[in-house]
Amino acid sequence: QVQLVESGGGLVQPGGSVRLSCAASGSIDSQNIMSWYRQFPGKERELVAAIQSGGLKIIVNTVKDRATISRGDAENTLILQMVSLEPADTALYYCNLKSAGMYGGDYWGQGTQVTVSS
Repeated sequence: QVQLVESGGGLVQPGGSVRLSCAASGSIDSQNIMSWYRQFPGKERELVAAIQSGGLKIIVNTVKDRATISRGDAENTLILQMVSLEPADTALYYCNLKSAGMYGGDYWGQGTQVTVSS
């Protein structure tokens, strides 16, 4: 089993920035994709950004100029940094890990709320 724990959310003023972290633990395949999704009230989760264990990254166009995704210094950690935040970025942000190896699966964290408001 894989456990994902997100941190770093909170209340941010418009124009501000946020740094979200995700720590994965448990039995994890070395080949994996870690991603950030977000969910607006009443909507389905949508991809924000993803990074493969080999380093290939995807960032969706809606945040491409404002978001950076990276693997943390510690093994199996994930970072999302977003700048120039807007009220429209207010959402529950989830960490996801997918792999297809011995410990393969589709794992989710509990989510961390980011609220952009003055």
